[in-house]
Amino acid sequence: MTRPITLFTGQWADLPFEEVCRLASEWGYDGLEIACWGDHFEVDKALSDDTYVPRKLATLAKYNLKVWAISNHLVGQAVCDHPIDERHQGILPARIWGDGEPEGVRRRAAEELKDTARAAAKLGVSTVVGFTGSSIWHTVAMFPPVPPSMIEAGYADFAARWHPILDVFDEVGVRFAHEVHPSEIAYDYWTTKRTLEAIGHRPAFGLNWDPSHMVWQDVDPVNFILDFADRIYHVDCKDTKVRAGDGRRGRLSSHLGWADLRRGWDFVSTGHGDVPWEDCFRALNAIGYAGPISIEWEDAGMDRLIGAAEAVGFVRRLAFDAPSAAFDSAFSSDTA
Repeated sequence: MTRPITLFTGQWADLPFEEVCRLASEWGYDGLEIACWGDHFEVDKALSDDTYVPRKLATLAKYNLKVWAISNHLVGQAVCDHPIDERHQGILPARIWGDGEPEGVRRRAAEELKDTARAAAKLGVSTVVGFTGSSIWHTVAMFPPVPPSMIEAGYADFAARWHPILDVFDEVGVRFAHEVHPSEIAYDYWTTKRTLEAIGHRPAFGLNWDPSHMVWQDVDPVNFILDFADRIYHVDCKDTKVRAGDGRRGRLSSHLGWADLRRGWDFVSTGHGDVPWEDCFRALNAIGYAGPISIEWEDAGMDRLIGAAEAVGFVRRLAFDAPSAAFDSAFSSDTA
């Protein structure tokens, strides 16, 4: 069965939800990965207003769209982050930010993630995609020297904060797909292994595979799929282009904006960057991934109204299904 192609609405939250539905339907998407910000999906309203979820589902149905996952990256970021500062105030709902006292922000964010699981179940979806935040990301430069005890404490802090959240996910039958991403507790291959160990490999905690953040760190996105096969709960397609050759551009991006050509890398429209897409989709076939392929649009150098339509066509051509069992059997017989 062909996997659905969806559009992640996080980069479209400046538009009303219905307008994004209309655009996605016209471009040929099968559904949406709905962000929990803007007016796209409001967790508190989903739980307090019995008409809220039916109205969202009716809007999706109006445009022949479905939903398989919702995403709450922004609130998830605040669960473990240190420091908590004005950056978080800029992305969090006022009711989560409150008075800005860091531990209070973290606790309210954790409660909101629990409610996100409950709201997802009410919507009829089984996956919440998001970030975890990290109390030790600020140590990644490794100077001043970081004692092992400090890193161990960071993973212990993550586990202590996320176990109660995952208890609620288990209660309502929803899974969390952590996006492996710089600034998170799991940001590359080895930190992903350590994160899964810290959480005791709980089935409620899996991964959102997004190759763009791996490629610019020189992490192989194909082997990542194969090695974490049982944890790939969701797939986001976002490409990246690593610019090299003039001796000025560094992978850490020099605090420059997304579209600044002086950066060492940038997100680009799907299919024009350095992600080995064909190998990646073959690996997804090999592990039996049957969930949605969600396009996350972040190309600051291309009109999104053009690029998002181009991206769905590219992914639909390349995200081919695995061979059928009958084909496999016939091929084996012919070549035996």
